[in-house]
Amino acid sequence: MGRKRSGGPSGAPGRGPFDRMRRNYQQLRRTWDRPLTAYYLIFGSALLITVLGLVMVYSASMIKALQLGLSASYFFQKQFFAALLGTGLLLTASRMPVKLHRALCYPALAGTVFLMVLVQVPGIGVSVGGNQNWISLGGPFMLQPSEFGKLALIMWGADLLARKGDKGLLSQWKHLLVPLIPVAFLLLGLIMLGGDMGTAMILTAILFGLLWLAGAPTRLFVGVLALAGLIGAVLIKTSPHRMDRLACIGATDPGRNDLCWQAVHGLYALASGGWFGSGLGASVEKWGQLPEAHTDFIFAITGEELGLAGTLSVLALFAALGYAGIRVAGRTEDSFVRYAAGGVTTWITAQAVINIGAVLGLLPIAGVPLPLFSYGGSALLPTMFAVGLLIAFAREEPAARAALAMRQPRFGWKRAGLRWKSMRRRVKRRPSGER
Repeated sequence: MGRKRSGGPSGAPGRGPFDRMRRNYQQLRRTWDRPLTAYYLIFGSALLITVLGLVMVYSASMIKALQLGLSASYFFQKQFFAALLGTGLLLTASRMPVKLHRALCYPALAGTVFLMVLVQVPGIGVSVGGNQNWISLGGPFMLQPSEFGKLALIMWGADLLARKGDKGLLSQWKHLLVPLIPVAFLLLGLIMLGGDMGTAMILTAILFGLLWLAGAPTRLFVGVLALAGLIGAVLIKTSPHRMDRLACIGATDPGRNDLCWQAVHGLYALASGGWFGSGLGASVEKWGQLPEAHTDFIFAITGEELGLAGTLSVLALFAALGYAGIRVAGRTEDSFVRYAAGGVTTWITAQAVINIGAVLGLLPIAGVPLPLFSYGGSALLPTMFAVGLLIAFAREEPAARAALAMRQPRFGWKRAGLRWKSMRRRVKRRPSGER
């Protein structure tokens, strides 16, 4: 007699738990490899981060607003208005063709440099928190041009490298560095004139990301990195305020003169949250203990009110957004799309790492917001436009374009009208008396 097959309770082949796990894994992998996966990941993760950020901005800022004699929803209303404007920018950018994006590169760079120069003009520039990087727009509205400098450098640098790559010039180090490095250093100089080293760090990360994507040789990459590190070390060493922030890495008590007060209370907020938090709106640290609770340290309030589950959810959303951006940059054949998508991904990922690392006490406090999450319209608007860029690039993939075309409504007025007209033509061509 033959040997009886095993596999499941009934003895049927291929029905065991390992076979089901293998089939589920294969099905998940096929779903993950679909053409629209990056499109949905970018749109969905950015939407969830922004919505959750609005909720946390309201929760983290209401006490601050009341202390200033304002409405409890004052900061939330401003952020919600900025989110509406940003949504318009996102949808506009997602529908614009790549050629139009490239045509806007030079005007965007020129306009950003002009605004950053105006920041340093007495009577026009406004100092906030010791950094002069703002322009007053009247009333409570202010603009930080350096936030738009990140987007301008990415778009202009991507167009520059793409044009030089098409001509085969990127193999020469002079064409690889000039004029990309001088323009980047111009932007960095204008930012550092205002004292904002955090934004300068993000801009430097974007520059390194563009050079990496362009295939810069290791020795050249290391040389530029060493030069940037040397300049950064000098800037930190010559500033007592920055040295104090560097000394607060890993601090567990405020120290003398409460130099590490913000860093330590950020850890207190995270530690008191536990697994699932104290509840939305129930934070204790936002009652004046934790400075900048709705901007730079909103991640700490998220951990206090939503717990480890909430913070891990935020990290997972940023990881999904970063993965989708890398996927778009890796699968395209358009060099401009590759550089721009890689630059945007570098920007958002690096800024999230610097912000969250500072809250966790692993990095010095750099004063940069958590992208799409923290309070601040000047940071939210260019970031949402950049997300729109990623969506546009994800839509431009041939397979994604074909998949989106197939998902048009089957019973819309346009299609129904075409089908009705085609049936009329067919009826007229038939012999008389036939139906």
